[in-house]
Order: sequence, then C-alpha cells, then structure tokens
Amino acid sequence: MMEKLNIKQWAEDDRPREKMASKGAAALSDAELLAILIGSGNAEESAVALMQRVMADCEGDLNRLGKWEVNDFLRYKGMGPAKSLTVMAALELGKRRKMQEHKPRAVIDSSRAVYDFFHPMLCDLPAEEFWILLLNQASKVIAPVRISRGGIDQTSVDVRDILRQALLQRATQLVLVHNHPSGNPRPSTLDRQLTKRIQDAARLMQIRVTAHVIVCDGLYYSFNDEGIL
Repeated sequence: MMEKLNIKQWAEDDRPREKMASKGAAALSDAELLAILIGSGNAEESAVALMQRVMADCEGDLNRLGKWEVNDFLRYKGMGPAKSLTVMAALELGKRRKMQEHKPRAVIDSSRAVYDFFHPMLCDLPAEEFWILLLNQASKVIAPVRISRGGIDQTSVDVRDILRQALLQRATQLVLVHNHPSGNPRPSTLDRQLTKRIQDAARLMQIRVTAHVIVCDGLYYSFNDEGIL
C-alpha cells in the first residue's frame, strides 16, 4: 500500500491554505475549503481526501451537507466532535449570511419572495416549523416570527398567539409559512383546515392573510398560486 502524503509534502500550489492565500478562496474546491476547517485527516488520508469522500457521499451538494448532524460526521475516521461542529458552524454561518441579504424592510409581493426569504431558515430543518411574516400596509417586512416547532396541526399552532403577534407589532398583513422536511410540498388536509381557521380569525381583526407558502429545499407550494387562498 502506498504511504499517505501529508499535506505539507504536497506541491505548494496543491496545499489548501497556500492555494487560498495565493489564488483566493474562489480557486478552492468545496472539499479543499472544508479541509482548511478541519486541519487534518486521519492515518490513511489527508484532510482534503477525507473531505472529498464526505462531499462524494453528499453528491457534491453543500445543502445536503448542511442537514447533517454530529453523528453523521462521526462515521468518518478522523472526524471527531470538534471537527464536526467546526464544519457545522461554518455551514450555519453561510446560511445566516444568505439570510442577511434580505433587508429588514424588504417588500414581499409574491410567493417567490416569501420562499426566497424563508428558504435559508427552513431548508435544512429536520422537523416542521410554522412561521408568520408580519407586513405593513405597503407589504414591507416588520418581522418574521416562529410560532411552533414540531408537527403542524390545529393544537400546536395557536391562532391567538398569531393574532397577538400581529396586533402587538401593528401588522396589517400576515403571511403564513411552514416547511415540509419530507421534500413533498403538497399541503395536507390539516394544512388547509388550519389556513382557513387563521384566515377567518384574522379577518375579524381586520388583518389580511395574504399568502401561505410551504417551503421545501428547492421548491415550494403556494396556496395563492393554486387558487386556495
């Protein structure tokens, strides 16, 4: 068996840190950037080779890697809890950076705008979460608010809490949003029933429910676009 080459024995241009310093981060592959984070591999493979194997198991998709928990990384020799958490923290920072691209007073005027706003927050979650997006009369964002986490049904989502949040922050429009970790964006019967309950209750308070969007990773379902809301 061939002896593993340590990264320090590689040609300088092939070393991730040196390559980044001389050519910039854009010149590095995803595996090379991840290798810089973990610093070292294991007895059989370099940090780059280890991360190439990890990325191969994710089919080269960083969004899939972003869904991993610590135990997923621990399957690989050389990936202890500290390295695993370092990679997870970096992926979380990337998600938060994307979230900050949306200005606090962004205008939400379409289902696609709702999806783009919430996708960074919801795409990697292993459980369902129900959120509302509070808007003013000009459809500008006041605040996103998480209402519940776990299974979405008429007991876990408190309609009174939704209306209280809207009234406290003087919202005149309300957008409903939740995710489907299964990847199937189609609404359930409970989704439809809950939407109508919230819509009816909000109407009494002169608050308009302007959209309900189900977010998946890469696609979404809009009650508005389908003529349900």
